[in-house]
Amino acid sequence: MRVLVTGVHGYIGAVLAPYLMTRNLEVRGLDTGYYRDGWLYSDDRTLGVTPFTINKDLRRVTIEDLQGCDAVVHLAELSNDPLGQNNPEVTHKINHQASVNLAELARKARIRRFVYTSSCSVYGAGTGDFLDETARTNPQTAYAECKTLVERDVGAMAGPDFSPVFLRNATAFGPSPRMRFDIVLNDLCALAWTTRHIKMVSDGSPWRPLVHVQDICEAIYRCLIAPEEAIHGKIFNVGQDSENYRVREIAQIIAEEFPGCEVSVGPPSADNRSYRVSFARIHRELPEFRCSFTARDGARQLRELFQRIDMSTETYQFRAFTRLKQLKYLQSTKQLDSDFFWT
Repeated sequence: MRVLVTGVHGYIGAVLAPYLMTRNLEVRGLDTGYYRDGWLYSDDRTLGVTPFTINKDLRRVTIEDLQGCDAVVHLAELSNDPLGQNNPEVTHKINHQASVNLAELARKARIRRFVYTSSCSVYGAGTGDFLDETARTNPQTAYAECKTLVERDVGAMAGPDFSPVFLRNATAFGPSPRMRFDIVLNDLCALAWTTRHIKMVSDGSPWRPLVHVQDICEAIYRCLIAPEEAIHGKIFNVGQDSENYRVREIAQIIAEEFPGCEVSVGPPSADNRSYRVSFARIHRELPEFRCSFTARDGARQLRELFQRIDMSTETYQFRAFTRLKQLKYLQSTKQLDSDFFWT
C-alpha cells in the first residue's frame, strides 16, 4: 500500500511516517514547510526512515500529486484553536475548503481510503457526561468548526468507491522531532523542566481528554489496514476513557514526574471549552486497536528526553515549536503573505 501523508513534517506526521514505513507501508509525504525550522532531537527512527516528500501548499494540490497512491492520511491543516482564531478566514480556506478539495481529488484519482484527522475539540463546551460520537458537536473556534464541516462534507462523499474515516483525536502529547509546546501536557512538562514551577493562569478545572502521539499513529495505521466495512464513513474518538483529566490533574501528574516541581493555580478562566469523551467505540469496532500510553507515561518520556538533550529555556521558547509564534514570524519577515502563501 502506498499512502500519501499530508502534513508529514508536522508534529504527528514526523512520528507517523516512520511508524507506517516500519510496518511495510510505502509513504509519500506532502508538506508546505511552515515548521521546517524546528527539530528537537534525532534517533534511528527519525533519521533512518524518511519518505519522499512533495513541498506544496495544500491549496495547490493537483490530481497528479495523488497518482499511484492507494490511501490518503490528511493531517495538513492550521493546527489548534489559537492559530485558527488568528485568521478565521484563511483557516476556513485551508482547513475546510482545501481539505474537502483534497478528498474530491482523491476520489477522482480512484483512491478508496481517506483517513481524516479530526479533533475532540468539536465537542467544545460539552457537558459533564462522557461524550461519544453521537453527541451534539458544539465547536467554539474556527479550528473546531472547520473540523465539523470537513466531517460533514467529506462524509457525504462516502460511497461504493470511496471510504472516508474520521478520527477525532483527543489532545495529543508525547515526544516528536517536530515538537509542539503549545499543547497542554507538552507545554506543562517543558515548564516543569525549565522553571520547576507550573504556574497556571486559570484554576485548571476544565476537562481535557489526552492521547499519546504514537497511539494516534496506531489508530491511523489500523484504519489503513482494516477491512473497509469496519471504517467506511465512520467517526471514531481516539483515546482511552482513563485519560480524561482536569487540567490541574495533568499538572499534578507532571509535578510528580519532575522532581522539585511546584504547581500553583490561578482564577477561573473565561474559556468555556471543557469536555470529557468516551472512547468505547474505537476499542470495540476498530480491529486490534489499543492505546499503549498514559499521561504519566508521556510525562516520564518527556522528562527523560529533556534530560538526554539537555533542553534549555531557549529551546523551549523557540518559535518553531509554537505554531502561532512561527507563522507570525514568517509573516513579519515577509516569507509568508497575509494568506499564508510563501512569497
